[in-house]
Amino acid sequence: MPGKPERHVPPSEDRMLSRMRDWRAAHERELTPDGLDEDEDVSLPDARAIDLVLRVGELMLASGEGTEAVSEAMLSLAIAFNLPRSEVSVTFTTITLSTHPGGDHHPITGERVVRRRTLDYFRVSELHTLVQEAALGLLELEDASARLARIRRARMPYPNWLIAVGFGLIASSASVMMGGGFIVATVALLATVLGDRTAVFLAKRGVAEFYQMAAAAVVAATIGVALLWVSNTMDLGLKAGAIITGNIMALLPGRPLVSSLQDGISGTYVSAAARLLETFFTLGAIVSGVAAVAYTAQRLGVHIDLETLPSAGTSMEIPVLLGAAGIAMAFAISLVVPPRMLPMIGVMGVMIWLIYANMREVLQVPPVVGTLAGAIAVGVVGHWLARRTRRPVLPYLVPAIAPLLPGSILYRGLIELTQGNAGAGLLGLAEAVTVGLALGAGVNLGGELVRAFQHGGLAGAGMRSRPAARRTRGGY
Repeated sequence: MPGKPERHVPPSEDRMLSRMRDWRAAHERELTPDGLDEDEDVSLPDARAIDLVLRVGELMLASGEGTEAVSEAMLSLAIAFNLPRSEVSVTFTTITLSTHPGGDHHPITGERVVRRRTLDYFRVSELHTLVQEAALGLLELEDASARLARIRRARMPYPNWLIAVGFGLIASSASVMMGGGFIVATVALLATVLGDRTAVFLAKRGVAEFYQMAAAAVVAATIGVALLWVSNTMDLGLKAGAIITGNIMALLPGRPLVSSLQDGISGTYVSAAARLLETFFTLGAIVSGVAAVAYTAQRLGVHIDLETLPSAGTSMEIPVLLGAAGIAMAFAISLVVPPRMLPMIGVMGVMIWLIYANMREVLQVPPVVGTLAGAIAVGVVGHWLARRTRRPVLPYLVPAIAPLLPGSILYRGLIELTQGNAGAGLLGLAEAVTVGLALGAGVNLGGELVRAFQHGGLAGAGMRSRPAARRTRGGY
């Protein structure tokens, strides 16, 4: 109607994906000898937009997001705020954004270095929402910058004491799974929290992270061995080994393991190698700490019976299922996953255990095969939920695999070594590493299955627009 102001309609997702396809087509055209157009319009980039894209990428990477997701988010923002000919490079600690105005103008490149990382999936989730709204045209540049500032200053959804206790709840839930009982579960919680506080104390004194993890393992393992000695002396029959197993599960690096395989599959091999090396250094610290305590206990005459080492086996009883849900949700709390995601994560923790136990019990498959089957199922469900709810996927995946982390296998292998059974001990350690890799590979394979049959999100990570897929045969 004449005189009636036009209502601004934000671009739809289809239009945004179309812009992504146009960008990729233009980028591939520029790779050919005749691809550059000297008469093309020159568009000077906004320095505020460059700064926003870099800071969003830096905070996402520092908070625990994978490199491929960070690259896609930065590229979406670059296109949304009209940064011409943008290129994004993300490694384990460095983020680079380059944009070329065209004509005689020189490229403009900015870089940020992540010097401190704090796992915070609450901020990762909020940043994903910011990127999606900006990509759909729902946020102007000033609004996006203000939103980023609020996310940086936002308080975590859990109090600090609950996050600290979250590590203890992982060990406590694992003890419940292994039939440790109330006393063992309580001591496991206290031992793991005390070990974590010891690591925090060392971190404030500038001690390297490797020794922080080793100290945390030593503290918790010492308490577990002490309770085992009391149990043996007084004939209490407590499964005190569950304390050490639970602490190992709380310390095992599930997030860098999943991220390293995710980065390797997506083609970012430098970051994949760095994360995998981080995983093995953390594993080495845990092994060193627990092995030192176990060896000392053996020398002091504390008997550790291999036949009675705690393990959940393939049980599907109610306490075991409650323990699996508890491990997953406690892991999520320690990673600051938004509270509204906790119930689904608990369900996925029970799901991965049921699949694993049924595969082992009914089909008599090895532990690695059962682990892989459960991880694939969790990967499919987690990626489907992430796409349906438009949330990052790692907050679903990393806590959900926690019930199958190889804590008991690793503990048994260490005890075999300390008792002089080198062959059996090394086989146990190798099996623990294999199970861990099966978890990481399985959840990523589940994601690839979802990606193969669903269109991607705003960053164009769908069937054919994914950079890793088009690097070789995907472009034909």
